[in-house]
Amino acid sequence: MQSIYAAAGGFPAILRLAAAWHERVLADEVVAHAFSHGYHPDHSRRLAAYWAEALGGPRTFTQSLGTESAVVAMHSGNGEHSEMDRRAIACFDQALADAGMADDPKLRQALHDYFAWATTTTMSRYPGSAADVPEDLSLLQWSWDGLIEPGAP
Repeated sequence: MQSIYAAAGGFPAILRLAAAWHERVLADEVVAHAFSHGYHPDHSRRLAAYWAEALGGPRTFTQSLGTESAVVAMHSGNGEHSEMDRRAIACFDQALADAGMADDPKLRQALHDYFAWATTTTMSRYPGSAADVPEDLSLLQWSWDGLIEPGAP
């Protein structure tokens, strides 16, 4: 079965989505706070590589750009932020349309489900302190059926 990454259109499409989402969150008065202390100048490309890997694409992120533990740590230690999460997910849903990915209901739903899951679980797992994040986390994979359990064929 074709990966979500391939069905979306590969890296160019995922990069369009990441850029559209980044633009949306910077314009959102609540979510933009997460970027108020700065961000990597190539944030959208790095984010696209991360999403691509999680959605069945090449392992570019973990092979050359970063680790899952570093990404999770960057999102940790900020306390609970359910309103920010909700708004980030809404920005993502709008970015799907901006990036031309809203016309295929199955693809749109799979991408939404991945982003909502990642936002409310993986990135929110350590609200107390970034020091709580284990150093050996693996970037988890997502399929049409949801989370691919580590070690699954």
